[in-house]
Amino acid sequence: MKLLPTDGLILRHLWDNFLMMKELICSLPEEKHYHRYAPGKWSIKETLVHIVDDERIFAYRALRFARGEQNNLIGFDQDSYAALSEADSRDLDNIFEEYEAIRRSTIAMFNGLPENSLMRMGHGTGTFNDATVRALAYHIAGHELHHFNLLKEKYLA
Repeated sequence: MKLLPTDGLILRHLWDNFLMMKELICSLPEEKHYHRYAPGKWSIKETLVHIVDDERIFAYRALRFARGEQNNLIGFDQDSYAALSEADSRDLDNIFEEYEAIRRSTIAMFNGLPENSLMRMGHGTGTFNDATVRALAYHIAGHELHHFNLLKEKYLA
């Protein structure tokens, strides 16, 4: 499923996605932030922290690939990260403070990369496949939209 247009406006999409997610979550009553649509699934707060973790990791990968990293980068165990995040004990404002800081940092990083670095290819191992720097920017935005859609379809239905 294609979630984003390839219109060259990825940095705008990143910011718009953040605002859309924040508006949705902040419109919910607090008790909904702990909701899990099925046993073993993440809460809404855990999902938000997962989005932040994923963005931080993929932005780091993009930086390494942009700078010509030749070593293979490993994936990460998203379920372990979520379980250890203790997101449900965090205040929602605190989560969005981190989320916004990471988003601004990601946009600034991609905005500062040389144009010729965007098509540099990097290599992953395990479940993390090879990707260009540009593809990682689209991953970050698309991953967030994926979770936005899941929240609307599974958590808020």
